Amino acid sequence: MALLNSSSETFGVTSLFYLGVIAPAAYLLWTVVYNLYFSPLSKYPGPRLAACANLQNLYWTSTGQYHYKIKELHDKYGDVVRTGPQVLVYRSPQAWKDIYGHRKSGAGSFLKDPRFYLGGPSGPSILNSNDADHSRSRRLLSHAFSEKALRDQESLIQSYVDMLIERLNGEVSASRETVDMSQWFNFTTFDIIGDLAFGEPFDCLRESQYHPWVQMVFVSAKVMVLQRPLAVYPFLAPIVRRLLPKRLAKMRDEHFALTNEKVHRRLETKTDRPDFMTYILRFSDDRAMSIREMEANAALLILAGSETTASLLSGFTFYTLMNPSVHKKLVDEIRGAFGTYDEIDFQRVSQLPYLNAALEESLRVYPPVPAVIPRIVPEGGAVIDGHFVPEGVSVSGAHYSTYHAESLFAEAESFIPERWLDSRDKRFESDCRTALQAFSLGPRNCLGRNLAYAEMRLIAAKFLWSFDMTLDESSANWNIQRAYNILERKPLMVKLSQAQH
Repeated sequence: MALLNSSSETFGVTSLFYLGVIAPAAYLLWTVVYNLYFSPLSKYPGPRLAACANLQNLYWTSTGQYHYKIKELHDKYGDVVRTGPQVLVYRSPQAWKDIYGHRKSGAGSFLKDPRFYLGGPSGPSILNSNDADHSRSRRLLSHAFSEKALRDQESLIQSYVDMLIERLNGEVSASRETVDMSQWFNFTTFDIIGDLAFGEPFDCLRESQYHPWVQMVFVSAKVMVLQRPLAVYPFLAPIVRRLLPKRLAKMRDEHFALTNEKVHRRLETKTDRPDFMTYILRFSDDRAMSIREMEANAALLILAGSETTASLLSGFTFYTLMNPSVHKKLVDEIRGAFGTYDEIDFQRVSQLPYLNAALEESLRVYPPVPAVIPRIVPEGGAVIDGHFVPEGVSVSGAHYSTYHAESLFAEAESFIPERWLDSRDKRFESDCRTALQAFSLGPRNCLGRNLAYAEMRLIAAKFLWSFDMTLDESSANWNIQRAYNILERKPLMVKLSQAQH
């Protein structure tokens, strides 16, 4: 009987050892072997470690180097690279159309990858909502970004751009002529979007400093990226929460709380001046947004409507100052087109070919959202760039890598606005200009494209009309930056002097 009991105990220990150690190890080994040799994605090139697990992908993302790493991989492996067990990243123009473009009637949509677009406490925004909610929200918001709305908004936007120029003139007059233009562009775009979204600015320009909430916006965007491992590997939650500074998590929570407060204050305010909320509140039936949807979309509008525009203007300023001949052509065009500062408006600046070319080249060389916008292949799979990809795979086009591809743009690493002119040099005739999709494409493209272009043109024109400038030596390598969905910009120090007209 004792021998039988001893055998039973041994069997029990062996079983526990198998279940606790051998089985997980065998499963892990099989997963690695399957991903490397038997997965439908095993035919796609990429780092072998990345094919086995998402850890490399998460590391590149959390360290802010993902956009650089993807370009490096594309240059090494070609136009499609496997960066995870179920992840493909492309840079061919056809792949962009296949993933983001309009689908044939009856074909399933490429929905946003939920492991990438983490929701806030109020739930999904227009960015990561399902097709039905996205279409409903987009119809409401589209009126706020229409041509008519843009004309109505011009005087308000003009007033903030004028305040920017006034404040910069004040800095020059006070012998503080070397200024951080990255910061000043942010002041301007946040004040504009705050007024357009909620009927009140953040007073960044008036106070010449960031509103505390604006700083929270930056932190919130970064925290969302740093928490992405929780969606991919939930078991990492204790480690991620321990490594993530509590101060950052607290600022993210405060950002959402202040967003909600702004929404509710606007709902209690009656105004005749049309802002974004005016259009959202037009309907109270089944087409209307819920309060929680308003809260979620407000947080998105503040970030997308300010940070991306300020980033582009900063990149535009850096690259034009790093290329003196480009800067001179811009100044000559703008100052030659307007006899006085007050003549500069939306309509006239849209007709300046070299300014528009320089902004387009800035979007190419320095895309404000440089990495990826992943989608999930719909049920039944889909053909991407001529090859069938099974359902459930996360696929995306890579902005930075696509726009810096020598196969798509001649002298891709150089800043050459002339490539966008109608009268361009023959060496740029083979450029694939349609590859530039900084605002994405298809049914989920950026609603604020027209507003962004109008703002960028107006700010750039009034800035270059008003000041002579040089780049400070401390900002010589400014363009080398990390990115957490959006670029983590360093100070862009520029020396200003009042232009002589």
